[in-house]
Amino acid sequence: MSVRHALLALLSEGPKYGLQLRQEFEARTGEVWPLNVGQVYTTLQRLERDGLVVSEDGEDGPQKGYSITADGARALTDWLQTPSADAQPPRDELLIKVLVAVQVPGVDLHDVIQVHRRHLIELMQRYTAVKADAPEDDVALALVVDAELFRIDAAVRWLDSADARLRRAPRAAAGRPAAPARKAPVGRLGAVSR
Repeated sequence: MSVRHALLALLSEGPKYGLQLRQEFEARTGEVWPLNVGQVYTTLQRLERDGLVVSEDGEDGPQKGYSITADGARALTDWLQTPSADAQPPRDELLIKVLVAVQVPGVDLHDVIQVHRRHLIELMQRYTAVKADAPEDDVALALVVDAELFRIDAAVRWLDSADARLRRAPRAAAGRPAAPARKAPVGRLGAVSR
């Protein structure tokens, strides 16, 4: 999540001051990403330095108002229309735990996978309850919860697939290291995201 671009998006609606931007950011992200007010002002200073926003002293007191510039509007549009650069798989702690567990003698891989699977199912149930209790018109919260439910569902399905694959695969004998993993060619994984 780019706080920089989120602030530009909020400013594209009209001039705002720092605390207002913080409150609107949290409300529009379903209040699941708290934002430190210091981070808001630091980001605004950088945006101003880069010519993407301008500030004006407030007429109603000491607060500065901020407005987006034409360059800021172009930067926001470019960001919205540019796909994320996911050339390499992210460093996923769950994936790393399973890969490590494969190499540790005496570890019950099925048990490791099932512990994490149960945790994810419980997490899905909590998110589903949050969604059920949320007001119907809270679109931001619904979108955040849906994204998390889909992400968690994908992790559960991956765990199920990994469990099935590992049950079929021969395991290295205890006390003997497994053959080193082949390093994936950079081009092969990079081509997946294109």
